[in-house]
Amino acid sequence: MNQQTQIELEAAAFRRLTAHLQERTDVQNIDLMNLAGFCRNCLSKWYLAEAEQKGLDLTYDQARESIYGMPYQEWKDKHQI
Repeated sequence: MNQQTQIELEAAAFRRLTAHLQERTDVQNIDLMNLAGFCRNCLSKWYLAEAEQKGLDLTYDQARESIYGMPYQEWKDKHQI
């Protein structure tokens, strides 16, 4: 497999993961953290760190919106127990 194909597969898997987490609003971040050792906020921080390494101007709120599929406060209001 060439590097470009690997990157495309990894990006597609990441998009599926974030879509899955956006659909599974019944799964709270604390559940994810306890079971998997990471949560939506961790993914947001990793996303932001990669953007910063590339010199992109991205805020933590923008990174969280990419992962949550909506502004964080809206997600909390709708789904956080």
